[in-house]
Order: sequence, then C-alpha cells, then structure tokens
Amino acid sequence: MRALIITEHGGPEVLKIGQVPDPEPGPGQIRVRVRACAINRADILQRRGFYPAPLGTRQDIPGLEYAGEVEALGPGTLGWSVGDRVMGLVPGAGCAQKVVVHAREAIAAPEGLDWAQLGAIPEAFMTAYDALLLQAGLRPGQRALIHAVGSGVGTAAVQLARWSGAQTFGTARSDWKLERCKALGLDVGIDASSGSFLEALKEATGGQGVDCVLDLVGGSYVLENLDALVSRGTIITVGLLGGGKAQVPLRTLMRKRLTWLGTVLRARPIEEKITLAQDFAHLVSPAFATGALVPVVDKVFPIAQAVEAHRHMESNASFGKIVLTWDD
Repeated sequence: MRALIITEHGGPEVLKIGQVPDPEPGPGQIRVRVRACAINRADILQRRGFYPAPLGTRQDIPGLEYAGEVEALGPGTLGWSVGDRVMGLVPGAGCAQKVVVHAREAIAAPEGLDWAQLGAIPEAFMTAYDALLLQAGLRPGQRALIHAVGSGVGTAAVQLARWSGAQTFGTARSDWKLERCKALGLDVGIDASSGSFLEALKEATGGQGVDCVLDLVGGSYVLENLDALVSRGTIITVGLLGGGKAQVPLRTLMRKRLTWLGTVLRARPIEEKITLAQDFAHLVSPAFATGALVPVVDKVFPIAQAVEAHRHMESNASFGKIVLTWDD
C-alpha cells in the first residue's frame, strides 16, 4: 500500500509518498481502506521529531484518525462486514491507504456525510467530548471558555458545549475566526491577539468568570485561566500551543478550590479507547446525522499535496480541520 512517510525529521518537505507492507488484522481486529484522514498538530510535532508515536506504532507514518471502508476481518472478528463505512482514532500511521484497528474501537460512520467530513470528526470531536463533557463534567447552564476556538478541537468544543446547554465563550487571535464561530454556537468571542483575554471575559460575564476552561494553549494563558474561573471551577488542558511551562500561583488554586486536569488520547490503554469510542458512537455520533453537530472542514488536499497541507496548518490560517484524501 501507499503511505505518507516522514523520511527524516524536519519541515514539510521531508514528507514523501512511498510503498509499505499492508497491515494484517489479527483476532478481534479489522482492516480499513482509508478514504480520508485529517492533519493534527501532533503530526507536525512528530514530523519535527518532538512527539514520537507510542511503542508498537510505526514512527515514520503520521496520522491520528481515519475514515474509510472495512476491507478485511481478522480471525473471529464480529460486528462488522466488508464494505461498512467506519471512522475512528489510531495512535499513528493513519496517513496510509490501510489501517488496522480493534473492531470495538471503530465507529459506524454517520449517514449523509462525505469522506472529507467523516475524516474531520474523530480526533477533534472525541477529544472535545471526552475533555469537556466526560472529564470536566460541563453541565447545562454553566459557562465554558474555549481557547483557540477556531481550531479543529475548538470548533468541535463550541458545538458540543452548545449541544449540552452551556453558554460559550471563545478566544482566538483573528476576528474572522471568532465571527465564523458564532454560526457554530459561540455566544461571546474574545480577541486574544494582544496575548490577554481576562479583562474582556470578566466584562462579558459581569465579573463572574466561567465554570470551565478548555485550554489548548497552556503556557502563557495559565495565570489568566486561574483568574477566569469561578469558585470550584475546572481547567482541562488538552494542548500546549503557547508553551509547556508556567509558574502557578498555588494560593489561587487552593483558595478557589479549583480542579486542574490534563488529558491526552493517543497514549491511553486500548480498553479506555474502546470505552470512549463506544460511548461516542451511541451518544454523540447520531447528532451528525441530524445536523445538530457539524464537522468543520477548512480545506481538502489530495494526499499527493500533503506537503502543502502541512504548510497550510503551520501558517495558522486554517479554520477547523485540514483533511487529506486518497484518490484510489
């Protein structure tokens, strides 16, 4: 099969299309013929040599998600038939024509969506759903602050927060991204191009703050995140676009009785990934078929233009997901 290969660590130009052996499904697994896969920041970091794939996963093929058709079943595998449309997460090597996944980790593709739309769902929506609703416990009537709201995870999170009945606040460094997010359910957009958002947030909430912060930035936002929360509020950190280190005022954490969570999907045990996939399939996936939730696709590139796609992501000019498609 063909795959997108990281030939050495470096810029987008190190990506090449090459031939690799087909993966073979084992007991309880399925092989999926991939039609679309999206790019994530993790792929950029992996390409640069800063974020290796978990042990047992090919290090030279990026890709954390896929959408395609079941092509083969491993011995004793039940629940799927050849030709079924599926989507899901992988720890790596998703930018290949074929992937092998546990049968219970695959998710039936919602009806009415094309391959590019399906490829834009798994990483963004499963990350946001797990972080905001399952771990942070966002409830109807609460306020949620979503950083980098125009990103893939951000555009998913604002929809899920609205879907759950919460009021939504979001930051971005471009006014046009905030404006586009209003159609997704963003109640209040905050321009963070100055590097600060707290004053605007306090004004928008009448000085009260928010119940939950979904933080994709880390670093430079940590202090204001703590001040932005109401008593017994929650921060959940899912990204570090602004850096991985910060000084933390522990007295604020203690005085306000705050909860601070960190999360990652890629390195979780398979049992936890299966549980999340099954939960997502039953509770969230049907909302795509009704239009209550919408995958946000910024741009679609054929796999042959993967270098251009990576450059587009690094430009920070995208809104939502950047998707790669296979032409055969």
